[in-house]
Amino acid sequence: IDLVSDTVWPWCFVGKRRLEQAIEKAKTVLPHVSFEVNWRPFQLNPSAPEGKGVNKLEMYNKKFGRERVAAMIPRMVSVGKTCGIDFSYGGYTGNTFDSHRIIAAAKEQGGAELQDKVVESLFKAYFEDEKSMGEKEVLIEYSERAGMDVRELLADSSKYHQEVRDEMRNFGQHCTGVPMFIIDNQFSLSGAQEADTLLQVFQQVCDKDKQ
Repeated sequence: IDLVSDTVWPWCFVGKRRLEQAIEKAKTVLPHVSFEVNWRPFQLNPSAPEGKGVNKLEMYNKKFGRERVAAMIPRMVSVGKTCGIDFSYGGYTGNTFDSHRIIAAAKEQGGAELQDKVVESLFKAYFEDEKSMGEKEVLIEYSERAGMDVRELLADSSKYHQEVRDEMRNFGQHCTGVPMFIIDNQFSLSGAQEADTLLQVFQQVCDKDKQ
């Protein structure tokens, strides 16, 4: 499963949780199937400022309008709770490119397991702990929590730069919205699909492979 995502879009965190639920359900109905999730980079705002960035809530109000945001946030908080996520909308938001470099490096250094831990930790930093993805100190701390030292990586902006750019181009040209799930290179779904929807697609892939 290729999961195209940005680290500052709440539906991507919800999508991660729902995918985990779907895979857990699949252990019962598709016990012969194994899963590997590859996180692929996408930037909703590639021109976002470096460093700490801008006030998150002010950015939302400017982008979506105060009235829409006033309705959107309670809904996201409610959806998050169904997935075990405590969404919080304080703090700042910055450029996410370095976070994607870290996620790419995690896959190479520790496979899908380390990559998942790093993604989970970065999501927690931004969505629950009100930290900015643009701050190197935050990226270092939360990557360490996942078992990864990224000081050397962040000190050299060329590391994984081209790899991330290439993946953004390759996956972005087919991406209509994030999260986007590409399952077995056969089916693609955009948006934070419900776990049962993802499970149905898993079953379709298995049925197709049997033909």
